[in-house]
Amino acid sequence: MQLVTAGLLVIRDRKLLLAFSKNKQCFYLPGGKVDAGETPIAALCREVAEELNVSLEESDLQYYMHVTAPAYGETNGVIMEQDCFLLHKPIRPDASAEIGELKYFTLEEYLAEPVTAPGAVKVLEQLKADNLTD
Repeated sequence: MQLVTAGLLVIRDRKLLLAFSKNKQCFYLPGGKVDAGETPIAALCREVAEELNVSLEESDLQYYMHVTAPAYGETNGVIMEQDCFLLHKPIRPDASAEIGELKYFTLEEYLAEPVTAPGAVKVLEQLKADNLTD
């Protein structure tokens, strides 16, 4: 089974913003599931408004990469298919809904967390390879 999602990439001081899910007890990319009939970028704008209390326009975002990885917190065999978009404007995110905390990470800092999401690791590895984060 595939889980189609969209993720937000916010980089500050060469670190990536991740959101702590109260439900899944793990830091992951802000964003979420793409509903039927919805584009990934539209889903991302909707999810960011819900999770971070930030209003985005599609023009604020730039496609960066696609990630295929085991879906963290889902039953075995569920694969996450996630389009990730870079945000090119400053924001002041405020955790809401199921988000418990917001924190910026380097790859090394994230890998030191007790629990990591495979998709977030892949994104951090690519951002580091592209010299966008440490």
